Formats: sequence, C-alpha cells, structure tokens
Amino acid sequence: MSGFEENPFGEPALNDPFADPAIRRAATSTPASRGIEDYNPFAEQGSQGTAQVRGAANPPIYGGVGATQQPATLQPTNQEPPPPPIYARSAQQTVPPTVGSTPSSSIDRQEEEWKARRDEEMRNTPYYARRNNWPPLPEKCCFQPCFYQDIDVDIPADFQKIVRQLYYLWMFHGCVMVMNVVGGFALMLHGKDFSTFGFAILYLILFTPFSFLCWFRPAYKAFRSDSSFNFMVFFFVFFFQLIVTVIQTIGIPGSGTCGIITAIAAFGSSAGDIIVGILLLLIALGYGIAAAGDLLLLSKIHRIYRSTDASVTKAQQEFATTFLRNEHVQNAASNVAANAVIAQMSNTNQPRY
Repeated sequence: MSGFEENPFGEPALNDPFADPAIRRAATSTPASRGIEDYNPFAEQGSQGTAQVRGAANPPIYGGVGATQQPATLQPTNQEPPPPPIYARSAQQTVPPTVGSTPSSSIDRQEEEWKARRDEEMRNTPYYARRNNWPPLPEKCCFQPCFYQDIDVDIPADFQKIVRQLYYLWMFHGCVMVMNVVGGFALMLHGKDFSTFGFAILYLILFTPFSFLCWFRPAYKAFRSDSSFNFMVFFFVFFFQLIVTVIQTIGIPGSGTCGIITAIAAFGSSAGDIIVGILLLLIALGYGIAAAGDLLLLSKIHRIYRSTDASVTKAQQEFATTFLRNEHVQNAASNVAANAVIAQMSNTNQPRY
C-alpha cells in the first residue's frame, strides 16, 4: 500500500520533490512559515553569524536561574538638548514692568517710554471715546461734566508742566475770589461797606467760570493741538485778566474787591477793626500773588509761542478753516441772510401811499 498515494481522488503527482518521506518529516517538524511576530531582533548572534530565532516554539528568557539574555534597553546618549531660542526684543516692544518688580533705571526708562507711546497713540486715535470728566461732579448730581480734560493724555510731555501751572493759577484765582467774599462779609458786619459784599459774590459767580472758559481752555487747546488761533485768544483775554487782577490788588473803594486801599481804610482803634484790616491785607496779598503769577506765566507762554512756527497768518488760516467753515456757523449765517432777504422783499412789496 505504500506505493499508492494518500489521496486517491487527487491528481497524480509526477516528479513531486515533496513526495520523499524525509522531506515530509522535515516539513511536519518545522513550522511552515514564520511570521514577523516570531522575529526577535535582539537575539544573540550565533558563532556562524546566524541569528537565533525566538518565537512561540522558542520563547525568550528574561530571568530565572541560568538566564543569559537580558531585555533590550536604550542607552542614554551624552548629547545635551539644545537651549531654548532667545528672541530679541526691540525698544519698540518693551512692556511696562509688573507690580512688585525690582526698581532699576532701565525698568523706569522702559515704563516711561511705554507711557509716552501709549499717550501718543491715544492722542492720535480719531475714534478714541472720551467721556467728559470736568468739572468732577458725582454721578448722582443733577449736572453732568461739560468738558474732557486730562493733561497727561492730551498735552505733549514738554508742555504738561506749564499747562498744569496755569491750571493751578486758575484755581488760586478762584480761592482768592472766595476769600474776597469773606472779606466783604466782614466789612458788612462792621457796618462800613455793604456794596463790597454784593459785588464780591457777583465777581465769584461770573469771573470764576468765565476765566476758565476764556483763557484757560484756549491755552489748553492751543498746547494740545498747536493752534495759533487759540494762542491769540489766550493772549488777548489773559492780558485783560492781568490788568483786572492789578486793579483788584489796589482795591479801589466801592469796586467790590478787598485790596490795599480798602484794607488800610478798614483799620480802626478797636480790636475788631484791626482783625478786619489784617484779613483784608491778606486778601490784597493774594490778589498781588495772583497778578505776579499772571505776569510770569504770560511771559513764559509767549516765549514758548515765539519759539514755535505759530504766527498771526497761521491763526487767520485756522480761523477761516475751523470757525468760518463750521457747519453750525454756516447754518446760522445762512439763516440770518435768508431772514434779511425775506425782510427786504416784504418791505419792497408793501404798497406805498
């Protein structure tokens, strides 16, 4: 029966090399194919240079008695990781130091540059929303602030000091006006002068807001936008402010101010008259300091004005461009002209008798 094939229903095998019994035994004892999963790249090499294959039939040995093979490990290299990249920061990209940082000259300089750049950007931004903040009134008050005023934002750094001094001078004028009311009230109590107290209240109500509108605001806008027209308005009004302050310092009787002449006339023999006279002398001294401050700031601002390219011609051009071309001014002028034409036509159409 050995001569017959194992499969009598199959095709006859002619010259089949696998028909040899020795080849069949070798095929059945060795796996037909070895997959990738049976390949062990960490197996030790044989003496003839052939690798010992580890698989399901010959698993690797990781421990135990007589173990000669160890699991594969990656040896650390001596190469150090590269340092993180350093990005250079220019002077234009400096940021202000954080709170609590150590103060130094470089940090202070960077903070000043950052503030200056921020203020310049805020001044040059046309869509920067500005909420009125002057006069500083509480939110629950029936009146609201009328102007926006921020010297650190609006005024260039070179002129912030002079504008702030001018603002303090206006506040000093207001304080002297209040003291003038007190002096007029003291004169009224002693029965020497009743008109001074009334005029003092009138001057306080009129001069304090009008001085802010007529000479401080023009100076503020002149330094803010380098406006020759506003400089001209400031010089014109502030010169009269200086003359009025000098007259108030003199204190002409009946003029409503407690000046030098009024203070000397208030002195008397009684102790009350001496106290009133000293009070009026202090008020006259306040008027004198205010007049000296007016003269000093007028000369300083005029010197700054002469050092710039401002001129009368430039002021006229600004007046023509900003005032005459203003929409409200043009509408008012057109309304006045239309009313004049209508009145003239009505007069010509009336019948004559």
